[in-house]
Amino acid sequence: MTKKNSTGFSVYKKLDSAIPSLAFDTYWKFAVERQKVFFARMNNNPLPWTNDPIIGEYKFTNAYRASDRVSQYLIKQVIYNGEKDINEIFFRTILFKLFNKIDTWELLKSQLGNINWHSYQYENYEKQLTAAMSSGAAIYSAAYIMASGHKLFNVEKKHQSHLKLIEKMMKESLPERLQNCKSMLEGFELLKSYPLIGDFLAYQLITDINYTEITNFSEMDFTVPGPGAKDGIRKCFKSLGGLSETDIIRFMADRQDYEFDRLGLEFQNLWGRKLQLIDIQNLFCEVDKYSRVMHPEIAGISGRMRIKQKFKEKCDPIQFFYPPKWNLNTNFSS
Repeated sequence: MTKKNSTGFSVYKKLDSAIPSLAFDTYWKFAVERQKVFFARMNNNPLPWTNDPIIGEYKFTNAYRASDRVSQYLIKQVIYNGEKDINEIFFRTILFKLFNKIDTWELLKSQLGNINWHSYQYENYEKQLTAAMSSGAAIYSAAYIMASGHKLFNVEKKHQSHLKLIEKMMKESLPERLQNCKSMLEGFELLKSYPLIGDFLAYQLITDINYTEITNFSEMDFTVPGPGAKDGIRKCFKSLGGLSETDIIRFMADRQDYEFDRLGLEFQNLWGRKLQLIDIQNLFCEVDKYSRVMHPEIAGISGRMRIKQKFKEKCDPIQFFYPPKWNLNTNFSS
């Protein structure tokens, strides 16, 4: 059963004909335990941070997307560390996110100095990225696959086409156009109108841009399920009962307090900030992985049976910092 809330979005209070699987309860238990690990790590508690053998052995992202190491670096070191002009903020954000790798950003910064649009020259950036690749360095994150587009931009390498894509965005005043968008969906559609950017990447990018002061959308406005989330949804539900994956994500966000209470779980949210649609979507990705070990009998879409990455403690602790407009940073000392 659905109804409209004050913002006009559908609110799902009942399952309708969707049928949960055993992994549905696992979803909420995983969210609680992963968030416990987050706070234990943040408070510098000694290992082990969890009694869950799967979470203890394998690498999983945080319950909140903005708490992950790469997102934290983006927010603190890229978005809010540099010139405040929206063109510069957008340039830094999109340059970082197309590669999505801290080492690549630090390489460019060490070789080129301040990263900014007003001094940008294609030849300088291309030279450094090509040299890094020639030395055997990986300049892209493995988090998601980036389209090449070298034929489209008449270049030889993927990183060259991505630099050309950034140039196109900047020359077409994309930062100002995004600033004028009335909704996250409108911003998403604008980003998706550019070459090499599909649904999943456009959603990731509008979420990252929304960490900046360029836009100020609610993360409850809009969502796009990625491939991993779709796999996780199929594991958590035997049948969607006519609901779309997007409906399911919104349904989970609506019911989070109820489900934690139903299971007798205490979820320590992010200082009053509940799980947003982007976090619910990401948690489905992680529960997809978690279920490969916890519920190997539940098949998803991909058929993957193993979790590739093992947990390795990082030597450098994260000094947490969230978008100031969220009003969270007074809750802890960074």
